[in-house]
Amino acid sequence: MRILFIGTGDIGVPTLRALFESSEHEIVAVVTQPDKPVGREQEITAPPIKQTIKARDIPILQPPRIKSPETIAELQSLRPDAIVVMAYGQILPREVLDLPSLACLNLHASLLPRWRGAAPIQAAIAAGDTETGITVMYMDEGLDTGDVLLQRKISLQPAETGGSLHERLGQLAPGALFEALDLIQRHEAPRLPQDNALATYAPKLKREAGLIDWSESAEAIERKIRAFNPWPGAFTMVKDGNDRIRNLKIHSAVIVDQSAPPGQIIYADERGMVIAASDGSLSLQEVQLEGKRRMSAIDLVRGSRLTMP
Repeated sequence: MRILFIGTGDIGVPTLRALFESSEHEIVAVVTQPDKPVGREQEITAPPIKQTIKARDIPILQPPRIKSPETIAELQSLRPDAIVVMAYGQILPREVLDLPSLACLNLHASLLPRWRGAAPIQAAIAAGDTETGITVMYMDEGLDTGDVLLQRKISLQPAETGGSLHERLGQLAPGALFEALDLIQRHEAPRLPQDNALATYAPKLKREAGLIDWSESAEAIERKIRAFNPWPGAFTMVKDGNDRIRNLKIHSAVIVDQSAPPGQIIYADERGMVIAASDGSLSLQEVQLEGKRRMSAIDLVRGSRLTMP
């Protein structure tokens, strides 16, 4: 099968590699986002998908806008049997959706219609879901609204983070895709409409989404810390010994049975650092004060006097 792969994020890398290794499918081209400045130094960096194939003799397209007439004409010339999309970052226009002779498929990191949108992995953990998975769906012009071809489920682990779940779903995706492609080739692929009444949404996350609201329960905050690790990171505001307001990123924390007004630091000493929530408290484990390296909360409070603003 002639396949056009469209993706940007590293969650799609295992699927792209599996397609390259397959003897049944041929990748005719890869479409990904343009290179962009990354990090404090703003170094121009290629997307993970491009880095994966840079040593291969495969056409790489990086249009700023995939719906431009020039890009659509170039994609039409490829004559794909199927388009496979995973974590691309742009909405595909109807002209692209109609290109393949067999199907335009999206691999989405949730069990649709739950958690449509850009951040389904973080949303599943933050909500306390017990399972999630990969949905292979037929693409339409809506936001993750197309008919479902198949789904593959996994259970969330007790200490699941956004990073660990991202990795596990990335590894789950190739098998789900190959099963879907096999069903399509055998003309046995189902089309199951989504129940829109059950839809939930996970919008794109910005860095400020990680600010902790201590009026929430300790359980909800602990889930958020895990969900937002590594991106966008959960943080609170603290005042240092020089009365400067600084961000304190919290990489991990555990729930403890102590109570105080929400947001109050119960203690910050040789025992560590405990902050009260509305129902229970959190003992901070790994933290990173703005301008400092990542360290244990015990090491941080040994050298810093921190209070709430």
